[in-house]
Amino acid sequence: MELNSILGNFAAFLTTVSFLPQAIKTIKSKNTKQLSLPMYLMFVSGVFLWICYGIMNNQMPIIIGNIITFILAGIILAYKLKDVKS
Repeated sequence: MELNSILGNFAAFLTTVSFLPQAIKTIKSKNTKQLSLPMYLMFVSGVFLWICYGIMNNQMPIIIGNIITFILAGIILAYKLKDVKS
């Protein structure tokens, strides 16, 4: 495996796994009061654009890592939007 593939896979792994503690905490507690809605809207949008970029450039580490992050951040965003409506 080439160095750039190793770096890409490791970076995707670290950034994706870094989201797990927040996602688990939010899913368990369903508490998003301390989370910024504008930040999560921008973050989820940015992750979606990274997925598009990865697809356009056939970069599997970018695609896979960001799909997982998109799902986790999307769950948190859904909880936040639900709290805002309440």
